[in-house]
Amino acid sequence: MSKLVRVADVGEIGDGKSKVVRAEGRTLAIFRVKDQFFALNNACLHRGGPLGEGSLEGYRLFCPWHGWTYDVRTGAFEIIPTLKVKSYPARREGNSILVELDE
Repeated sequence: MSKLVRVADVGEIGDGKSKVVRAEGRTLAIFRVKDQFFALNNACLHRGGPLGEGSLEGYRLFCPWHGWTYDVRTGAFEIIPTLKVKSYPARREGNSILVELDE
């Protein structure tokens, strides 16, 4: 079972930017790329670096601590794609960004 949770206003995140939010006891990094929204667990698989503070180049996210690179669309680690940061479906509804969270 899952539920939709409002995590931010669309205007809070510019294109190519991110925002860290707390939702249902989780810390998530929300990303905006070309007017699409993506949500990942905020902790890097390597040493737990804050992914929401990383930099984006298109859909590539660079962890700010050690440069591990992820695809924000899937959470896949670039070098070993089977390693993934937990991702959550995200979408825009009106002025809100909603994330689908497992219960």
